[in-house]
Amino acid sequence: MVFRKLPGVSASGMGLRLSQKFVFLLFLSGLVTLCFGALFFLPDSVRLKRIFLSKTETQPVTVGSENDARVHLKRPKDQGMTSAKGETSTKLKSLSRKQSVSHEATEERLAGGRAQEEFTLPRSRAESASDKGTSLDHGANSDTVTYKKFRRCLLKPPLGRDNGKPSDPKTDERREKVKEMMKFAWDNYKHYAWGKNELRPLTRNGHIGNMFGGLRGASIIDSLDTLYIMGLKEEYNDAKEWVQTSLDLNSNGEASLFEVNIRYVGGLLSAYYLTGEELFKNKAVELGEKLLPAFNTPTGIPRGVINLGSSGTSWSWGWASAGSSILAEFGTLHLEFVHLTQLSGSPIYTEKVMNIRKLLNKIEKPHGLYPNFLSPVSGNWVQHHVSIGGLGDSFYEYLIKSYLMSDKTDDDAKKMYYGALEAIEANLVQKSPGGLTYLAEWRGGILDHKMGHLACFSGGMIGIGADDGAPDKRQHYLDLAAEITHTCHESYTRTATKLGPEAFRFDGGAEATATRLSDRYYILRPEVIESYMYMWRLTHDPKYREWGWEAVEALEEHCRVESGFSGIRDVYTMTVSHDNMQQSFFLSETLKYLYLLFSDDDLLPLEDWVFNTEAHPLPVIRNSCLQEEATQDKTVSE
Repeated sequence: MVFRKLPGVSASGMGLRLSQKFVFLLFLSGLVTLCFGALFFLPDSVRLKRIFLSKTETQPVTVGSENDARVHLKRPKDQGMTSAKGETSTKLKSLSRKQSVSHEATEERLAGGRAQEEFTLPRSRAESASDKGTSLDHGANSDTVTYKKFRRCLLKPPLGRDNGKPSDPKTDERREKVKEMMKFAWDNYKHYAWGKNELRPLTRNGHIGNMFGGLRGASIIDSLDTLYIMGLKEEYNDAKEWVQTSLDLNSNGEASLFEVNIRYVGGLLSAYYLTGEELFKNKAVELGEKLLPAFNTPTGIPRGVINLGSSGTSWSWGWASAGSSILAEFGTLHLEFVHLTQLSGSPIYTEKVMNIRKLLNKIEKPHGLYPNFLSPVSGNWVQHHVSIGGLGDSFYEYLIKSYLMSDKTDDDAKKMYYGALEAIEANLVQKSPGGLTYLAEWRGGILDHKMGHLACFSGGMIGIGADDGAPDKRQHYLDLAAEITHTCHESYTRTATKLGPEAFRFDGGAEATATRLSDRYYILRPEVIESYMYMWRLTHDPKYREWGWEAVEALEEHCRVESGFSGIRDVYTMTVSHDNMQQSFFLSETLKYLYLLFSDDDLLPLEDWVFNTEAHPLPVIRNSCLQEEATQDKTVSE
C-alpha cells in the first residue's frame, strides 16, 4: 500500500501516525487469532464449567440413564443389558491368629519362597520414565514397607507346598479344566483384543468402554494374579511386559473412582505382593495419587467420577440422586488405600478412608441401616434405599475384611460390621414360603422381595465373619451363610441353563426366579461361585465343590464360544443368545474362585490373605511383625 503525503502534515507526524496504526492493527490481528484459536482448542462448555467452577458448584454430568445404574456400577451396561457388580469379593476365613510364627511355618515359607523365586521373572533392567520417577518419589521413604518384609510376616507361603494341588485325582482334573478355561479366555483376548479393556468374542475385536477414562488393558491388569497363581508363566510374562511398556497412566479421561481402584490399583497391588516386582508397586502408587482429588469435597466423601488428567476434577454420576455419592463406591476403598499407605509411606491414603468412617459413624442411620446414597456436600443421606446387592454390597464386605486384614486389630471396622449385620438380620433377612432364606431390599420401610445376583456374595461374607462376632452366635452365622448360599444355588438350578439370573424374586408365588425379562441375563458373574469357595474352605462340605462343577459345565455349554466366553441374555431358554462380551472380572474373579475351590486350602491361605472385591488377594498387615522386621533391618544396616 502507498500512503500519499497529506498537505500540512509533516513527515515526522505522519510517521508517528503510521506506527500507531501498525501497532493497533497488530493488536487487532492478534486478538482475532486468539479468538479463532479458542474455538478450536478450548474444551467444550461443560468441561469449562468443571474447570472453572468450584468443586461444590460443579454440576453432575449424566453418564448413562438412571436405569443403567440401578444396580451397582461395577459392571457396565452393555449390549442392551444392565451390568452391575457392586460387589463382591472374597471373604477371608477368620481362624485363630497365631501370636508367633512357628519353626514349621518358617520352613514352609522358605520352601514356598524358593518355589516362587523360580516362577518370578528377573527384575527388568530398564524402567520406563514414569516408573523411575515414581521410584524416586516413593522409594526413599524409610517408613515404606518392602516386599521382603511382608513375605517374612506371612504364616505360610502364598502358593502352598505344591501350588495348592489337590491329592484327589478327580478334584485335580477339575482344577486343570478351570486352568484350561483361563488359558482359552486369555489366548483369545490376546489374539483379538490385546491392550483393549475387554474382548468381544463373537465379533473378535476389543472393547474399551467408558468406565476407566483413558486407561487400557483392564483384562490384563485383572488377570495378572490369576495367571500367576495358576502357573501360566508365559501368559503372565506377556502381561507383565505389557504393563511395563504400554500401561499409560497419563490419561485425561473420565473414570469411575470405584472401578479404577478395585481393578487397576487392586490388581497391581496384588501382583506386587505375589511377585515382588517393583514395577507393579510403582504403578499402583502413581495411580493412587491420581485418585486423591476425588476426595476434595466439603465432607471428604469422594465423588464417583474423576478426570485422571492434570485437572483432577471430579463429579457425581448424573443419574445419582441430587448429585450424591454411592455407598458401595466410597465404601470400597479401604483395603487398597491402606496398602497404598504401607507401600508409599504416605498417611494420606489411610486418612482419606478413615475420614469416611468418621462421618458414617457420626450421622444417624435409619434402623441401624446404611442407605445407598449420601451427599458429598452435606454429609446427609439422600434416599432411604438399602440393598446388600447393587449400590450397597461391597461396603459391608470391606468392613469385615478391613478387620481381618488388620490382623484383627481394627476394632472400629469390627463394630461397624456387626452392627450393620444385626440391622440387616432385623430388617432384611426373610424366609420364603418354600423355606428359602434371602435378603430383601428396603425402601424407606417397605420391603422389595427380590435378591440380586450381586447380593449372593453375602453367603461367603457372613461365613468368614462367623468366628469374630459374639461367641454364642458363631454357629448361627455359619447357618445363615449356608442358607443364603443355598438360596443362590437354587437360583441357578431353577433355570434351563443352570446359570443364575441377574435378579430373582420371592413374591407373587415366585421363589428364586426372575419374573421380569430385564432380569433374566447372566454376564459371567462370580458372586455365587465366590460363596461356594468360602463355604468350602469354612466347612469342607463336598456339596460346594459339586455345585461349583455344575457351574463349570454350564459355562462350558452355554457361554463358551469359538473365540472366548460370552454372557447370555436369557438363562431360562436353551436357545442361547450371547451378549458378545468377555468381562474382565470373569478372568479375575469367576475363574479364580473356581480354581481356588478345587485347590487345597494352602493356596492363598485365608490366614494370610484377604481378597478385594475384584478378587485380588492382599496380605494381612501384621504391624507388630513389620515393626520387628524394620528394627532388625535398621540394626543390620547400622
